[in-house]
Formats: sequence, structure tokens, C-alpha cells
Amino acid sequence: MKTRFPAVLVLVVAAVLATDAFGCPTCKDAVAGTDPEGMNLARGYFYSILIMLAMPFTLVGSFGVYVWREMRRQQREQAPGGESEPMHVARSAPEP
Repeated sequence: MKTRFPAVLVLVVAAVLATDAFGCPTCKDAVAGTDPEGMNLARGYFYSILIMLAMPFTLVGSFGVYVWREMRRQQREQAPGGESEPMHVARSAPEP
């Protein structure tokens, strides 16, 4: 308990004194002036950051779905009673 108190105290003091460090300076200055162009600039930064954060998850997720679908397709082909010939081979029409 004695070792936690100084650490918690330092964190609380830092949080209280660092009110100006809660946002990026460019966005904070642009929004503080209530300038419409500044608001658009801040919104552009916001969306670009969201896209940059989402891109790695999108790429990894897309690759994962591709691998999962290919594995399921291979399992269907190897299953007993499953289709053994490739899907791109044309089947002949049955004779009447």
C-alpha cells in the first residue's frame, strides 16, 4: 500500500495539471476559434486517423476470411460424398 500511494498521487497530479495536453495542438487551436474552416480541418484529421487505425484490421481480416474460405472449400472437396472434381470442369449433359 505504501508503494502505490506515491504512484497514484503522481498520476492524479499529472492528470490535473495536464489539461492542455488532452488533444493534438492543431485540432485544439482550430476548434477553439470556432472557425468553420478549422472545424473542417479537425474533422479531416479525425477521419484520416480513423481510416489509418482501421486499415491494418481490414487487411488482416480480409486475409483471414480468404484463408478460412479456402480451407472450408478444401475440406468440402475432401469429405466423403463431397464433390471430387474441380468446379471449373464442365459436366456433360445427361442423355435423354
